[in-house]
Amino acid sequence: MLPVWKGEIFVTGATSIIGSLLVPMLHEQGVPVRALGRNPGASEVCDSWHFIDLADRTLDLPEIEVRALIHTASLWLLPGWLEKFHARGVRRVIAFSSTSRFTKQASSSSIEQDVVSKLIAAEDHVAAECERLGMAWTIFRPTLIYGGANGDRNVADIARLILEIGFFPLLGKASGRRQPVNARDLATACVQCLAAPASYNKAYNLSGGETLAYVDMVRRIFETLGRRPVFIQVPIVIYRIAVCLARLHPKLTHLTPDMALRMQADLVFDHSAATRDFGYCPGKFDPAYLNTLR
Repeated sequence: MLPVWKGEIFVTGATSIIGSLLVPMLHEQGVPVRALGRNPGASEVCDSWHFIDLADRTLDLPEIEVRALIHTASLWLLPGWLEKFHARGVRRVIAFSSTSRFTKQASSSSIEQDVVSKLIAAEDHVAAECERLGMAWTIFRPTLIYGGANGDRNVADIARLILEIGFFPLLGKASGRRQPVNARDLATACVQCLAAPASYNKAYNLSGGETLAYVDMVRRIFETLGRRPVFIQVPIVIYRIAVCLARLHPKLTHLTPDMALRMQADLVFDHSAATRDFGYCPGKFDPAYLNTLR
C-alpha cells in the first residue's frame, strides 16, 4: 500500500506525460490537487486549475495554502519560484530531472549540451534553495520515458517511423543497453516518496525494470505493432542527412545525429536506492499503448 499524504499538492506540468497520469492517481487517493500551468485540460481531473507561465518569473502564485509541490515540468523552470512556493506553505518538493545530465555530457550537439548545462544548474539550485528554506526535496532522474496518455518522444517516435516507412534504420549493431521506464511507474514513484522521510534531500536515478539492447527494444516495438521486424544498416553520413531532413518536421525538431551514435552506448542506471528508500518497483518494457497510434 502506498504511503498516505495528508494535505493539498501543487502539480506543475499536469498535462505532461507524467503529470497526466499523476493527477488522477492522486485524485483517486483523495489528495486535493491544485494544477499550475498554461493548459486548462488538467482542470477535468484536479480540484482546481490556475493559469501560470513558469517562464515568466514576474508572476505570482495563487493565494492558497498548499503543503507540497510535484514539479513534472522542465526542471530549469523551477529556479526563481521556490521562495514563492515556500510563502504558500510548501515544505515538500519533488521534481524531475533526467539521466541525460550524464549520458549527453559528451554530445557534439549544442542543443543537447545546453540541456545538460540547464539540468545540472537547476538540480544544484533546487537542492541548495530548498535546504536554505527548510523544504524537503527529492529529485528524480528517469531513463528513457515511454507511455502516458499524451505519448512520448522516445518509443512513440520509433513506432511512428516504423509505421511510416516499414523498417528501422540502424547504425552499427545497436547493441547499447537501455532501460525504458513507464511514465506510470514514475507517477507512482511520486506518490510513494511523498511521505517517505528516507527520500528527503536526495536525488535518484529511476530506470525501468528491464534492461535490453537498443535493437531488441526496437524489435519489441515492431512486434507490438504487429509488424515483422525489418532493420537496414545505414552509414553515419546518410543518418546525419536523414536527421537533418526529419528536423524539418515540427514534431521532430528535437532529433540530433548523436541519438544514432548512442545506439552503441550502454545507458544503464541502478535504481536500487529508490527501491530501498520508498519501494520503487518498475515493470518490464511493455509498449502496448502504441496500438493507439495505428
